[in-house]
Amino acid sequence: MSRRTQPFGLMAVLCLAPTAAFAAGEGGMGMVWEVVNLALLVGVLVYFARKPVLAYLSGRRDEIQGNLKGAEKLLQQAEGKLQEWSERAGQLDTEAESIRAAARKAAQQERDDIVADAEATAERIRASAGSVVERELRAARESLREDVADLATELASKILTEQVNDEDRLRLVDEFITKVEHGETH
Repeated sequence: MSRRTQPFGLMAVLCLAPTAAFAAGEGGMGMVWEVVNLALLVGVLVYFARKPVLAYLSGRRDEIQGNLKGAEKLLQQAEGKLQEWSERAGQLDTEAESIRAAARKAAQQERDDIVADAEATAERIRASAGSVVERELRAARESLREDVADLATELASKILTEQVNDEDRLRLVDEFITKVEHGETH
């Protein structure tokens, strides 16, 4: 038998001996043997099982303490993460407000740029319209002058035709010829 199985064999013998004696008919002694058997069983169990049970309990205690330390570390890490996330959540409001402010500023700048472009375009249109109006006004004046000149020529021609007779025509031709001869042409 190995050293490990030896205590179990001894226990089996001690447990079965009183049972065999009781079966043989020793009635009153049977109770004593049972008590002795129980005491021996407890004694053998304490003697042989104490070290493995203590070792098991010690190992279990160490394992539980290790688990508690691990759980404590995990709890501290979780609390640290919670603190970090809480700080981030607190900063989210500030960050969101800064993003909103930047968006408002960008929108305001974009609006200002659009207004400036629109004003520049309107100024160019006004300047272009002014030059177009000025050209049209000059053209209208020139056209009006030509019309007035044509009307004046026509009116003068009509007046001359009505008021100048043959005698006046001959006199004008003579005057023209005299001027040409003397070199006085204008």
